[in-house]
Amino acid sequence: MVNFAGRPLRAIHSSWHSVNLATLIVRAALGVGFVAHGGQKLFGWFGGTGIAGTTAFFKGVGIPSPHVFSYVAGIAEFFGGIAIALGFLTIVMAIGLIVEMLIAITAVSYAAGFFVTAQKIGWELNVYLIGLLGAMLVMGPGAWSVDAALGLTRRRRPVATAAATAAPAGEGGQAESPA
Repeated sequence: MVNFAGRPLRAIHSSWHSVNLATLIVRAALGVGFVAHGGQKLFGWFGGTGIAGTTAFFKGVGIPSPHVFSYVAGIAEFFGGIAIALGFLTIVMAIGLIVEMLIAITAVSYAAGFFVTAQKIGWELNVYLIGLLGAMLVMGPGAWSVDAALGLTRRRRPVATAAATAAPAGEGGQAESPA
């Protein structure tokens, strides 16, 4: 019974289409989140305070040049979120957003502890975002991305090369005999 029920899941999990779908889902979730937070910082969208409020917050937590870094953080999040969602310059954007999240932890939320509560802003969310961005670094943007359309993703090995390296002669595999 378990073998029968598990067969469809194994088929889905072993498919490259499911990997590409997973990367698309991760990119979309990250993109929406970062665009929303960047929109709060830059434009005051979604209940945000815009550049003036972000500058005041950054000044209050001791970030140097708070006005400049309000723009840097807002632009990185807003346009980085769009780029991640589209799968455009994914590796560069993921690294930039990881650096921003590490700065957010060290400058703002580390002292509050791990958990986010109504009373304090912990670094819990930052860890989740760093983990997802790290997964994007490992997985790449997937086949359904601008990077793939531009040829900026890893190339697939030709089938003949993959078969030849999978079972070399002398290691349990059969060498092809010349005809």
